[in-house]
Amino acid sequence: MSRAIYPGSFDPVTFGHLDIIKRSSEMFDELIVGVLYNSAKTPLFSVAERTQMLEEAIREYENVIVICFDGLLIDYMKKHDISVIVRGLRAITDFDYELQIAQSNRKVSDETIDTVFLTTSIDYAYLSSSIVKEYARYGTDVSDFVPSHVAAKLKERFYKMQ
Repeated sequence: MSRAIYPGSFDPVTFGHLDIIKRSSEMFDELIVGVLYNSAKTPLFSVAERTQMLEEAIREYENVIVICFDGLLIDYMKKHDISVIVRGLRAITDFDYELQIAQSNRKVSDETIDTVFLTTSIDYAYLSSSIVKEYARYGTDVSDFVPSHVAAKLKERFYKMQ
């Protein structure tokens, strides 16, 4: 059985993320979407909230599961017998960064870890969670960028912050 993991912060999940999830779910028997706790970032939503939003967004995909984890991705992969990482690329700048991570993952891992890069659909090439949060913070409708349940959570979160 082929298995892959698509790790990320998903703060919040966007249609760009869901594009990568849909396409990679068709490439592998099982796709694990890994919600990371990243100590270098201050997320808007908790790991539990991000996981719940993702689970709701991916219900239609029978071979996709959402998990959350802390620590190194390669440690999680080794423990769960996963050897492929899926990453989405929006621009050449993403590739530069992701290539460094892919190469270092191979270097420090005892196992062979491959990274599959999928270019984001042109419809979402401009989209990032940071952009979505910025628009939502100022009351802009973000329904073209995220699923409706995520847009509602953003609206609720920023309303509470005012």
